[in-house]
Amino acid sequence: MVDRHRLSFHSRANLPGTSPFQAQLCSLIEKKQSALCLAADVDTSAELLQVAEELGDVIVILKTHADAVEDWSKETADALLEISKRKDFLIFEDRKFADIGSTVQKQYIAGPFKIATWAHLTTVHIFPGPAIVRALEEAANKLRNAEMETTNGPSMERGILLLAQMSSEGSLVTGECTSSCIEAARKHPDFVTGLIGQSNLRGPQDNFLIMTPGVQLPPDGQIDDSKMGDGLGQQYRTPRKVVLEEGCDIIIVGRGILSAQDRVQQAEKYRLSAWTAYQERIA
Repeated sequence: MVDRHRLSFHSRANLPGTSPFQAQLCSLIEKKQSALCLAADVDTSAELLQVAEELGDVIVILKTHADAVEDWSKETADALLEISKRKDFLIFEDRKFADIGSTVQKQYIAGPFKIATWAHLTTVHIFPGPAIVRALEEAANKLRNAEMETTNGPSMERGILLLAQMSSEGSLVTGECTSSCIEAARKHPDFVTGLIGQSNLRGPQDNFLIMTPGVQLPPDGQIDDSKMGDGLGQQYRTPRKVVLEEGCDIIIVGRGILSAQDRVQQAEKYRLSAWTAYQERIA
């Protein structure tokens, strides 16, 4: 029996039991030959939209922190969603929900950001208990049903990513927390699109995606990535190590691209490095 992470994204998209949203994402990765998520950690709406326009063709997902954008507004969300449709990428709000069910429902579909109206994906901590997943899925379904009644159909598919591991030094997201994320992903395959993790956390028959932060190309001339970091707790590994050796699916890259003089060229380097490693993995 072949582990599913050794199958192509095309094959995984067509496996029985794969949710429509997960199939959409796997097909998008295959279509663009890109497993690159850009962490667009910028300060203003203008910067965010500029980055989306500039790099949208190279990426499959753009990750935001709406509450860190000084002038975030509904107009920002609408403009970003328009770019995502035109450039063919998904939007991932890194909200890290971590509260009781009734509270996260309000944070997800209402409040100042109305995340569910523009973000295809968002992150969730499992430590409040598995009910947080059910609460968010219920909110997403409620919004979907409302869209079905008022328009020709839902505006978008929605899913969540559970924080199973983190790339920061000394992270406490380990052990029982990681196991609980895996269990929730298995129980809610239609809503849990994947896990944020540092290694292949799947069993042979699991098909959820693994998205990995803390990825950076080594400096020119450096091969060993064991000591790469930013001095603030973030630890980095190369795309090849993450995808080929650890079995992860999508790399999340921020400063490694945003700080480059030629962002498009640098993003292409990351895309190619991860894609080449993926092709080796499934060969």
